[in-house]
Amino acid sequence: MGWLKRLFGLEKPQNAQVNPAPQPVPQAASTEAASTATQSIPPERLGLNGEYDQSGMAKRVALAFDQDQQLDDINTLWVAQTGSTVVLKGQVPSQEILNKMISVARSVNGATDVDTNQVTIG
Repeated sequence: MGWLKRLFGLEKPQNAQVNPAPQPVPQAASTEAASTATQSIPPERLGLNGEYDQSGMAKRVALAFDQDQQLDDINTLWVAQTGSTVVLKGQVPSQEILNKMISVARSVNGATDVDTNQVTIG
């Protein structure tokens, strides 16, 4: 079972991307706002297809882990986010795997830090 399915109950959406372009967010229609009818989505809130998603960065990190052959079968670790910090919790088989996960998580747009305080090795 992949990361997205295990953590979020999601099958990988078609066109899902680790670092998608943000989609426009419609605002309330008014004559002044009509010309600038979009607002920006914070990078840590970008979903798999560029939409607003409260857990968007965590889902994109899970997708990045799914796409990496070394990481796609680890099922003793969980991914969350606090603001722009990726939070990893659980157990990994080795420090080498943890280092790889940190590197992959940091490569996701919007991630400013990776918290591994709740990860054990063994």
